[in-house]
Amino acid sequence: MHNALIRNALTVDVEDYYQVSAFESRVSFDQWPRYESRVASNTARILEILDQHHVKATFFVLGWTAERDPQVVRAIHAAGHEVASHGYRHQLIYHMSRQAFQDDVARAKAILEDITGAPVLGYRAPSYSIVKETLWALDVLADLGFQYDSSIFPIHHDRYGMPNAPRFPYVHPLSEGRSIVEVPLSTARLFGKNLPVAGGGYFRIFPYFYTRWGLRQINDREKQPAVFYLHPWEIDPQQPRLHGSLLSRFRHYTGLTKTEPRLQRLLRDFAFGPLGSLIAPPVSPAGAAHGVTLRAATGVG
Repeated sequence: MHNALIRNALTVDVEDYYQVSAFESRVSFDQWPRYESRVASNTARILEILDQHHVKATFFVLGWTAERDPQVVRAIHAAGHEVASHGYRHQLIYHMSRQAFQDDVARAKAILEDITGAPVLGYRAPSYSIVKETLWALDVLADLGFQYDSSIFPIHHDRYGMPNAPRFPYVHPLSEGRSIVEVPLSTARLFGKNLPVAGGGYFRIFPYFYTRWGLRQINDREKQPAVFYLHPWEIDPQQPRLHGSLLSRFRHYTGLTKTEPRLQRLLRDFAFGPLGSLIAPPVSPAGAAHGVTLRAATGVG
């Protein structure tokens, strides 16, 4: 049974199997229309699972996907989940200029808001590519009206990571006295190191008890909600196989058959809700040094 006093954030990065950063050197953006789309059926299955467990989540939707298949977004919104932005074309921010990033995010936000008729307040960067060199992206997000970002992963990784960043939500001060709430991906502490326990490949590749241990450390010992993520393609072991490096194929394909049963178990073991609804009311940038907390809510609805 889950700890009813702590409600964690469940997030889904809505992108298809051929759009991931691991295969971007093999599948260029202009080739995307050639590939079989499986995101609608996989997202529908995730919605079914969440409905079975009476759980609401935040879906960070890729703008290109929303534009081509708006019914995916409508289904998410109609089921009462939060719709947030994953950018338009899944480009790593540190490969973009500031203007290109602004154009990409503004385009995606407009598409999502047009489909749902509701404001889009949250953003997550493709492959967590807000790193030390791209913190300027947070200013752009604030300019566009976003209230929170969930892109910073406080770990070491070859593609992303800010290992010295705060581990729990905090107010990030910006220029001209503005601020934005940053909600990092979850890590557990062991021997002075941050260990990634937030989901994705870490959920598929490592044994289930590793994720359960990490989330329990966060909930029970640190009294904080965790932020968990997955992708629709991760519950799809029948997806077409793509060529790529050995490391990319290992990260992408390992454990695909395990994701759905593990997700079912996770939803029984822990309480979850959408990320946006768990953020505490805004506080002044002066609170950044002390961090901010998410609401510790009872139940999962």
